[in-house]
Amino acid sequence: MANGEKDLVWLHGEIKTPPLSREARLEAGFLLRKLQRGELLSLPQSRAIPGIGKHCYELRIVDVNSIWRVIYRIDNDAIVILEVFSKKTRETPQRIIDICRKRLKAYDEI
Repeated sequence: MANGEKDLVWLHGEIKTPPLSREARLEAGFLLRKLQRGELLSLPQSRAIPGIGKHCYELRIVDVNSIWRVIYRIDNDAIVILEVFSKKTRETPQRIIDICRKRLKAYDEI
């Protein structure tokens, strides 16, 4: 990317309207652009998820009828998107954690 920005690498998921509202999609894009520019986000927009791996986080996007999560890892050259999902419980479901770990393992082996 230009000016030292990091690429977005999508391993799974997408951010589009619908199912996200236009406002939530724009918020997700705004936050991802900040990450690409090297900004580190913290609560309430992002929090670490060390259970998935080093440098792994989730974006927290509040929408009209849902709370969306974008699971990502910050690499030296890219922001790697692992999953996009609507969160319905307080904790991240174990199946999401397991899927993200598998995707990272496969990505790192390339």
